[in-house]
Amino acid sequence: MPLAVYVLGLSVFSLGTSEFMLSGLLQPLARDLGVSIPQAGLLVSAFAVGMVVGAPVLAAATLRLPRRTTLIALLAVFGLGQVAGALAPTYGTLFASRVVSALACAGFWAVGAAVAVSLVPPGMKARAMATMIGGLSVANVIGVPAGALLGQHAGWRSAFWAVAALAAVGLVGVVTLVPRTGPPTGDDRPVLRRELRIYRDGQVWLALVITALNAAATFCLFSYLSPLLTDTAGLDEGWVPTVLALFGVGALIGSATGGRAGDRNLFGTMYGGMAATTAVLALLALTAHVPAAAVGLALLLGVTAFFTAPAINARMFDVAGSAPTLAGATTTSAFNLGNTIGPWVGGLVITAGWGYTGVSWVSALLAAAAVGATVAAARWHRRTAASRVVAGAPGGASAKEPVTEAKG
Repeated sequence: MPLAVYVLGLSVFSLGTSEFMLSGLLQPLARDLGVSIPQAGLLVSAFAVGMVVGAPVLAAATLRLPRRTTLIALLAVFGLGQVAGALAPTYGTLFASRVVSALACAGFWAVGAAVAVSLVPPGMKARAMATMIGGLSVANVIGVPAGALLGQHAGWRSAFWAVAALAAVGLVGVVTLVPRTGPPTGDDRPVLRRELRIYRDGQVWLALVITALNAAATFCLFSYLSPLLTDTAGLDEGWVPTVLALFGVGALIGSATGGRAGDRNLFGTMYGGMAATTAVLALLALTAHVPAAAVGLALLLGVTAFFTAPAINARMFDVAGSAPTLAGATTTSAFNLGNTIGPWVGGLVITAGWGYTGVSWVSALLAAAAVGATVAAARWHRRTAASRVVAGAPGGASAKEPVTEAKG
């Protein structure tokens, strides 16, 4: 694996820490800025919405720019957004800094994913994506708990300063280790109208749906994991950071093993991971009142959800290979769309009086829907591959000839 891919993963670590660390900073932040907890929670939603919108917009806007230059500019803007957040005198200023940071984060994800895939052989796409996603997993293991700890002992602004420092380290790595590339020319020059043609392909939209459903299933439950542990399982609040860290450890294990598995059998990895996620969520709904079961299943959820992620990302690059930057942007938007919809659906379940076990059941249904969408995608893939074999057969061979179906 090229060292530059690991540098991109390190940069994603800072991005992921910024995206998720507010979950542990809401109370001190709300007190300091004089806003309610729900208002402070809108800062999380603002970041997610900024990611959904920003990924395709920035991917299109920077399409003809050198990718290394684009990565440097976006990471610099992201770092400055963290500095602005640390210095924000009012809630409105902090909100604006979160939106700007989210836009830069989305653009970096989209372009960085395309760069990571371009730096490795075709058979290592999933592993390259697993390295980038691993940065997000490590952010959940180390970055988010560390941000909460800093917020408790040094004020919430210190967490923003820490992320700004991480972004600066990532920026140095990108400048020194990511290969310099000039803007594409000739036939290779990207044309937005041509790249947008990928959205005419139903398989691209189906891959988007799978990504969103998988993320929604995971974050529908994860967003309410803390009250589930305390109110349903009966654990002390002191256990919450430990269990969240265990989820992150599981995510790191899942993304590392899922990358290799995805390169060997893409659809098999997607089937296995999503089916396992469905089973884990259903078991959690049945046994959430048992503390040991709740803790163990939280770890397993991290493994199964992130085991699938590299294969899902690689699938998008397979079906949208003619537009790798927009493929990365589409995956980023779909993931954050699921990250937005999942907690919203979970909130509706709680408001309806179904409790936190009801959230787990709904999450399981979302995961099962992702399995169904993957079945449809695999069948579509096999039909397309078979028709290409028949069309390309020598001597005008037709359907009478045996057809070899694609793996998966």
